[in-house]
Amino acid sequence: MAERADLLEVHRIEQTVFPQPWPFSALESYLGEDGFLVAETDDPTTAPTVAGYVVADAVPNHGTPLGHVKDLAVRPDHRRQGVATALLSRALGVLAATGVRSVKLEVRADNEGAQRLYRAFDFEHRKTIPNYYSNGANAYVMVRLL
Repeated sequence: MAERADLLEVHRIEQTVFPQPWPFSALESYLGEDGFLVAETDDPTTAPTVAGYVVADAVPNHGTPLGHVKDLAVRPDHRRQGVATALLSRALGVLAATGVRSVKLEVRADNEGAQRLYRAFDFEHRKTIPNYYSNGANAYVMVRLL
């Protein structure tokens, strides 16, 4: 689970990775949530740093909670090393433990790398939301049943 000491690094990754990053206060608001997870570097020659993070939670949905992966990012120099896969797998486990039966997420329509990851976890494109992002980019809503 993410700790206060991780927030600055998480925010730096957020700013590096996303064109419209979350503000620090938004990330801070998820501290203490079981679905706010970080992956740390595993280099024995350096102090651990945050390699990536995920923010996921459950939201009410007609009596059955719906999981929502809100944010997932990996430091550029740690990509293609299984970090996002490990984070998403762990987040889905946390959500399943809360009784969630399905999980949704939004992903940029032009982010093919993220879409490949989500499809590998059996997420399916359910709809497109035009102009979802502040720069006018469309989002795909993807859903997976647990």
